[in-house]
Amino acid sequence: MREIILIKNGELALKGLNRSVFEDKMLKNIRRRLADLGKVTFYKSQSTVTLYPESEEFDFEQAMERIGKIFGIAGYSRAAVAPKDFEQIKALCVAYFAQSVYQYKTFKVEAKRSDKQFELKSPEISREIGAVMLQHYPFLKVDVHNPDLVITVEIRDKEAYIRGNQLKGAGGMPVGTSGKGAVLMSGGIDSPVAAYMMARRGLELCAVHFAAPPYTSELAESKVKMLTEKVAAYAGRIELYIVPFTKIQETIRDRCPEEYFTVIMRRLMMEIAGEIAQRRGAKALVTGESLGQVASQTLRALACTDDAAVMPVLRPLIGMDKNDIVAIARKIDTFETSILPYEDCCTVFTPKHPNTKPQVEQVRKAQQQVDWAEMLAEAVEGTKVEVIG
Repeated sequence: MREIILIKNGELALKGLNRSVFEDKMLKNIRRRLADLGKVTFYKSQSTVTLYPESEEFDFEQAMERIGKIFGIAGYSRAAVAPKDFEQIKALCVAYFAQSVYQYKTFKVEAKRSDKQFELKSPEISREIGAVMLQHYPFLKVDVHNPDLVITVEIRDKEAYIRGNQLKGAGGMPVGTSGKGAVLMSGGIDSPVAAYMMARRGLELCAVHFAAPPYTSELAESKVKMLTEKVAAYAGRIELYIVPFTKIQETIRDRCPEEYFTVIMRRLMMEIAGEIAQRRGAKALVTGESLGQVASQTLRALACTDDAAVMPVLRPLIGMDKNDIVAIARKIDTFETSILPYEDCCTVFTPKHPNTKPQVEQVRKAQQQVDWAEMLAEAVEGTKVEVIG
């Protein structure tokens, strides 16, 4: 029995004359994710991509798991290939579901006939397939409104496909179709979720993490690598830049007013991340900030932070509450890693009474008490890079 994978496009179907550009990028992403599973070929037809494995050893289970995390895909399913002979199609339907059908109680059959020359029309195909399934599996009942199993028979130009329930894809846009951005990746709950959400909108990502040893440990750095790896399962390969930030934070502590510690730190992070982003061809920064969540995320504090940015700052979580963010973190399997007790540099030297309504001019003046240029350049040049995914 020959099997294939059918992949349904999502928003790509709305892209008009540019559609092929988005589809080609999605196919490139699929090919890269499945590269170690064996050679495959693709056939595009309307809103469906058909994936043909060329090796008998192709790992369908692993392929399906990975495809489920590739953005741009609305739905996907394994399918059996049959010749366009109706007796053989019926026999293959019975055989194809022989191992899985016992987990279902109700079913219906849908037929799609793109080849209008086929001997039977869609309603007739559905009726005949339904009858033969009931004959072989009499415990099944037909439910056309809410069935446990939907059997779909597609009659194409050269062959027929038989598939069961379609799995929901990751949706969104193919990574790389919206440019490149640099996400400020902490070890918390929010930034991995922000990275995931922007990758879902087609943004290719690199990540910037600020480490402050000995105040932060190697375990904190390992935690960030684990989080980046989990995001990379969806976003594809990510370059992780680890910036030495200790000297800068100690200088903030020693030379700047305590009430502005956090906002000045965030401004300097924006400058460093912006420099790294520009070197890597990124056109935006991404943060996990949510309005009002902490003192550094009030409207005025965010304005002070943006004042130091050299490119647009994208904040996909800005209007979300913590429960919303945690729900997504659980969905993408970053939550349990995020709550491991290894603190990042954002928790170092936290002021007791931060100013929640800072003015840009006041913060600039406080920051200008130190000539940061040399330290910032030193931090950028001392940055380590690791490729994740």
